[in-house]
Amino acid sequence: MISILSTTPISPVHPVTNVVPLSLVLLVSLIKEAFEDWKRFQNDMSINNAHVDVLQGKNWESTPWKRLQVGDIVRIKQDCYFPADLLFLSSTNPDGVCYIETANLDGETNLKIRKALEKTWDYILPEKASEFKGEIQCEQPNNSLYTFTGNLIMDKQIIPLSPNQVLLRGCSLRNTEYIVGIVIFTGHETKVMMNSMNVPSKRSTLEKKLDKLILALFATLFTMCVIGAIGSGVFINEKYFYLGLRGHVENQFNPKNKFVVAILTMFTLITLYSTIIPISLYVSIEMIKFIQCTQFINNDLRMYHAESNTPALARTSNLNEELGQVEYIFSDKTGTLTRNLMEFFKCSIGGEIYGTGITEIEKGGAERAGTWIDGDEGKRSTAAIHEKGFNFDDARIMRGAWRNEPNPEDCKEFFRCLALCHTVLPEGEETPEKMSYQAASPDEAALVAAAKNFGFFFYRRTPTTVIVRESHVERMGSIQDVAYEILNVLEFNSTRKRQSVVCRFPNGRLILYCKGADNVIYERLSEGNHDMKKTSREHLEQFGSAGLRTLCLAYRDLSREQYESWNEKFIQAKSSLRDRDKKLDEVAELIEKDLILIGCTAIEDKLQEGVPACIETLSAAGIKIWVLTGDKMETAINIAYACSLINNDMKQFIISSETDAIREVEDRGDPVEIARVTKDSVKQSLKNPTLRVDLLGLSLICHSVVCCRVSPLQKAQVASLVKKGARKITLSIGDGANDVSMIQAAHVGIGISGQEGMQAVMASDFAIAQFRYLTDLLLVHGRWSYLRLCKVITYFFYKNLTFTLTQFWFTFQTGFSGQRFYDDWFQSLYNVIFTALPVIIVGLFDKDVSASLSKKYPQLYQEGIRNSFFKWRVLAVWAFFAFYQSIVFYYFTAAASQNGHGSSGRILGLWDVSTMAFTCVVVTVNLRLLMACNSITRWHYFSVAGSITAWFLFIFIYSAIMTSFDRQENVYFVIYVLMSTFFFYLTLLLVPIIALFGDFLYLSIQRWLYPYDYQVIQEMHKDDPHEYNTIQLPEISHLSPEEERSFQISMLPRETSKHTGFAFDSPGYESFFASQQGVGVPHKPWDVARRASMKRQQPQRTGRP
Repeated sequence: MISILSTTPISPVHPVTNVVPLSLVLLVSLIKEAFEDWKRFQNDMSINNAHVDVLQGKNWESTPWKRLQVGDIVRIKQDCYFPADLLFLSSTNPDGVCYIETANLDGETNLKIRKALEKTWDYILPEKASEFKGEIQCEQPNNSLYTFTGNLIMDKQIIPLSPNQVLLRGCSLRNTEYIVGIVIFTGHETKVMMNSMNVPSKRSTLEKKLDKLILALFATLFTMCVIGAIGSGVFINEKYFYLGLRGHVENQFNPKNKFVVAILTMFTLITLYSTIIPISLYVSIEMIKFIQCTQFINNDLRMYHAESNTPALARTSNLNEELGQVEYIFSDKTGTLTRNLMEFFKCSIGGEIYGTGITEIEKGGAERAGTWIDGDEGKRSTAAIHEKGFNFDDARIMRGAWRNEPNPEDCKEFFRCLALCHTVLPEGEETPEKMSYQAASPDEAALVAAAKNFGFFFYRRTPTTVIVRESHVERMGSIQDVAYEILNVLEFNSTRKRQSVVCRFPNGRLILYCKGADNVIYERLSEGNHDMKKTSREHLEQFGSAGLRTLCLAYRDLSREQYESWNEKFIQAKSSLRDRDKKLDEVAELIEKDLILIGCTAIEDKLQEGVPACIETLSAAGIKIWVLTGDKMETAINIAYACSLINNDMKQFIISSETDAIREVEDRGDPVEIARVTKDSVKQSLKNPTLRVDLLGLSLICHSVVCCRVSPLQKAQVASLVKKGARKITLSIGDGANDVSMIQAAHVGIGISGQEGMQAVMASDFAIAQFRYLTDLLLVHGRWSYLRLCKVITYFFYKNLTFTLTQFWFTFQTGFSGQRFYDDWFQSLYNVIFTALPVIIVGLFDKDVSASLSKKYPQLYQEGIRNSFFKWRVLAVWAFFAFYQSIVFYYFTAAASQNGHGSSGRILGLWDVSTMAFTCVVVTVNLRLLMACNSITRWHYFSVAGSITAWFLFIFIYSAIMTSFDRQENVYFVIYVLMSTFFFYLTLLLVPIIALFGDFLYLSIQRWLYPYDYQVIQEMHKDDPHEYNTIQLPEISHLSPEEERSFQISMLPRETSKHTGFAFDSPGYESFFASQQGVGVPHKPWDVARRASMKRQQPQRTGRP
């Protein structure tokens, strides 16, 4: 609007001078967007122009992906990506199988097996593939990655299709020479493309408050214009004959119509005072945030996980400062606080517990009870086995000793269930030492690894058989390879919570093995054997209290008639095009019943390294941590103790839906009735409208909260409840697909790139590899970003207000006519060139305390939670000094120039005074920025000196030339006239000193009498040696000690940063407070090395001429 107004006759400034800065700001933004669009375009082109072999006649011809059509027969070679969703026809592997990697879909690097229909195995050569004829009937394109419903009609035969015959775009072919497939969906109809969605747009709280500040500036602008308009209407009068207002004059200066004069003057002043609105602020902030993310967060080696080669990743630059104000953290447990590296730890077989050892959670439970666990308790024997997925020690069932147990048949069925009931793929040499397993989840791999170590070594899989090398079955020491025919697999899903296989033994025995959650398995057990069920349930509770993940194992013998009758229904359900999954679940219910309980497994998921210390640090920073888990209450509480979330010093409240009615039902032991009664009880309680408010109010005053038995949706609801109810900044962190809704519900979402794929990372704002990296992300980068951006915004506010107010004071001297005080180009380039770079440098490099001190004193973080640096009180202080300095700039220069004159004797005019005032403004506001800095580097000096130099270079050139078609004649030769007078140098010296004296006085009083927390820390460590930001070595280093020392020395900065105040550099090697107590501060190794290296270099320097 202001640019449009500047093109009208009422504008006091040339339209070009308003359009140019706006254009520059938009140009920077457009260049950034264009660069990102160009990179996306290049990526799209590289993908669309990738080639794939397509069957043309009886030959394979290379064709770009973008030309693929539904129905094309294609050949995909090893390690290549699938260009579209394909129906898998044939493979070079025997039995029509292939191995794929789905890392691009879900981040899982485990290989998955796909099996072609037996009827299409022969279509591998182009001659044979060209003879393929059939019709595919399938579902409409959708975004469900794990389901597919369809039929293949060949030779008048309907063959059901399942996800096992579908190869999705984005996956890659592994361990297979090539496969042949038919294109089903292409382009945007593929499942992976239909899953592509934008992460919900998030704006930081600081940006929202910035919007209010901009509105306040608009209100200020409007007020100033109204004052000017009223003043113009009052001032305009024919009595001022020397203004020539009699007769015909412009409407803007016609004293006969003062209302019109006021209105037109108001619009004139809007264009004149428009500099109060910082149009370049948003671009500067965006640039600062972008560099903070790409250069600082992404490249921080303190958040680099060497084991997985995973750095931190900022997926958005909109929320940097939000990281410095987080008050509530909502965390998942599995894979977030724990490693998600499952190890088989204990088990219960036939009512007997096997396995020794004490978990970290049990230690936490002991702490809760105030007891001490003896270090020898649970100590491992020398014969124990510890490998990936297996951390078990009990000689009673190891190395065939299970044959001597009272329940050897139960042990045998237990081990066979572990070895057969899974979808794991073996990889590597067929020996126990060199075999590795590719599993959909680490739990499955751990169970199969356990079977191997118990003597039931699964080493080969075909589409129809599983081959197991069984030891000590017939007699001690005997080894035999047994091939089990897998007839049906009833796969695990979140609804069924169980997995079953129907297999045939070599002797013809038909058996169903089933494993799943305890409540699901117990519902399907046969009658009888109550002692075994009760004992196993007690064992499950014991394992759960120890923080172990439990599964129940069961089996059922089937007769041939039972199986064949059921299998017909299964095939019919599998061929259905509508509600196939629902019908398969219904058919599974027919056979997964009357099960016999074998036992249960207990898998340990250890805490991640550094989790307790991280939680303690974050708690000290004033951050409240909530753990949301699906575990039972006892397990969740013990985990909270183990990770230092809660301790015995805290007063604990346990809120549960448990009532007398629920307890009575639990005593009867019917799981279905327990679920129904609990659901009804909770529903009845939630009808109370004040319950949510009371629950939230109680939770908010708690130091820590643990929510157990929560579903993924409930996690998101809890995060939203606190976000909206408490109006505090929240952060959610998780690692799995079940955490996506919680991550997106919070202000800031953190994804952990762990073992459960990349769904959480892809939905997050920031990604890290370990929970402990939250310390650096929040207390260092988040806090620095908040401080820097607050300083940038307040400084922008100050410098624009200062500049505009000088123009405002001049208006009072011109009869409110709208006469400009500054030249158009002065006004236009003030924000774009003369004051732009220093504030960006501050936004990038300013630090109040070092990273190590930020973590040593986590209480500093509370200043961000309290929003101490962007309050209206802080803005009022900046506004006061802007008001004061603008008066100094205008009235001091105007008063000092009243008797001034140039070398020619001519008195100084308007443009001389305004140029002098503008020079003082540029010098002062740049120097004021240095006063606001906590750390000053060479980049600060370069930017400030460069900005002031840029002003002088500009005015030297600008005032030296004059053209006939612009208004530049106003300032022609002005700077040369000014610099020939003593007035110029005296004013340039005194005005900035007087203007900044008030700031200096205020900052001094504030620092000594009302210091911020960080200023106290600065004083405490003012005599400490400077902490160089050396690049840390990775967590796992293969360097020798001497090489490591050389690396550290080479990473030292080549120039020492210099700092203001009393916070940083000092030549002393002991702190002031330590020396007062007579305590010496030890030298840091790198500092000693640096001084030693400088001494070695010194003789060479002194020897130079």
